[in-house]
Amino acid sequence: MRDIVIFSGSSNEPLCKRICDNLSLPLGKVLLKKFANGETSVQLETSVREKDVFILQTGAGSVNDYLMELLLMISACKMASAKRINIIMPLFFYSRQLDMPAIKYGEYLSNKIKVVGNVKPWVSQNGTLIANLLTSAGANHIITMDLHDSQYQGFFDIPVDNLYSKQLVQYYITNYIPCFKDSVIVSPDAGGAKRATAIADSMGLSFALVHKERRIETNEDMSMLVGDVEGKTCVIIDDLVDTAGTLIKCAKLLQSNGATKIYAIVTHGLFSGDALPKIKECGLFTKVITTNSVNQSKRLETEKTDVLDVSRMFAEAIRRINNGESVSIIYNSMI
Repeated sequence: MRDIVIFSGSSNEPLCKRICDNLSLPLGKVLLKKFANGETSVQLETSVREKDVFILQTGAGSVNDYLMELLLMISACKMASAKRINIIMPLFFYSRQLDMPAIKYGEYLSNKIKVVGNVKPWVSQNGTLIANLLTSAGANHIITMDLHDSQYQGFFDIPVDNLYSKQLVQYYITNYIPCFKDSVIVSPDAGGAKRATAIADSMGLSFALVHKERRIETNEDMSMLVGDVEGKTCVIIDDLVDTAGTLIKCAKLLQSNGATKIYAIVTHGLFSGDALPKIKECGLFTKVITTNSVNQSKRLETEKTDVLDVSRMFAEAIRRINNGESVSIIYNSMI
């Protein structure tokens, strides 16, 4: 590889170091600090003039601080005459919130937003805003993973590569879940059905879906299971776990319908607040598996959890982008 520099923001330096190890490259030096009033300061200590720069920052933890830090790093590289600035963003910033210009009257039930009379609440367009901020700062290319909502790719007028953890998930199921051929792939909501069915179809496994409805009379969420899990091992597939509320509700529903073992595989493990203690206390999961797209070094240290390494996938994406090769081959060949 030629003329390449890789920097890490504060959000997930362990992953960035693994990527550099895979590529046999040193990690670029950058001084990141905060002033007493909370302002972020960025100082590049590795030359980027006419270099292909890659900056890794993931949208978890102190999201707002990390986003500002990323924007300042992009701007610093641009002002230092970098040839191209690529952003590695395993978890896209603000991707949990749908980018809706306005809620139409009558749609408030599905979106859990109360409409008073004929007033139509305005919802901030987060995807568009983040895209504009990144491109205005000087980003030329975005590499992310398992976008919560694929529409976010359309907000950019620069290339966006959305990598998938599908092959990694299938490898884990095949090698670490006993009698996996008799298991059922489960999506905890309709939004993740496409992701889960893709895995179920490619592995020839059964599929089940948790369908949610909101009853007007009681103003409560009701969940029902579509599919047969009686006497089966269930593997919940999702892109993200935050407070673990949805994950635990799904596991309870599966248990009440006769599931014998329950695994959960999520790409981005945020585990905000007391999510991990709640998962442990409920006693429903045989194992919870996530990736190191979010820094897990201080969170997952029990026999009930596993962390899958995505560094090889991102390292290969960097190599291919730097050499002008196709990135799409990674979707079906990387483990």
